[in-house]
Amino acid sequence: MYIGEMITADSANGTGIRVSIFVSGCTNHCKGCFQPETWDFEYGRPYTPEIENMIMSELSKSYYDGLTILGGEPFELSNQREIVKLISRVKTELPDRNIWIYTGFTYDKDLIPGGCRYIECTDEILDSIDMLVDGRFVLELRNISLTFRGSENQRIIDMKKTREQGRVVLSELMERSNRK
Repeated sequence: MYIGEMITADSANGTGIRVSIFVSGCTNHCKGCFQPETWDFEYGRPYTPEIENMIMSELSKSYYDGLTILGGEPFELSNQREIVKLISRVKTELPDRNIWIYTGFTYDKDLIPGGCRYIECTDEILDSIDMLVDGRFVLELRNISLTFRGSENQRIIDMKKTREQGRVVLSELMERSNRK
């Protein structure tokens, strides 16, 4: 896995103050993507133990609410095995931090058994995160007034409630942004 960028003190990609990492590699190639350079699976720097330690060191600062993982595409098959390790480490060492992931894939189609982006660690990732913003960016549905989403088809899924109830439960954040 490669990391294209790490943004510290980010407030655009989830609630509160966050560390956001942009993983490299994406096969979705959404028209109008704001970071097409991250489509390349070798864009940026290789993800190493040193990079992971740097992420953890930054995230351990008291003013952070959580970690956001975006891309590129975190659920590309070649990225998931490293992402699950990072998430596990965050949950162990910084259990009060929440975790958001953005994906162009659809939770209840692509990330379920038999889905095109489901592998042995997908469920562990989904069980460990707090929010999943899913769905491809669709330029024709772009709406700059939406909170934490780029296009109207994308959903902010409360993963804890979704996994408990066995059905997609949208975050209250999504309901608020739909009323604007």
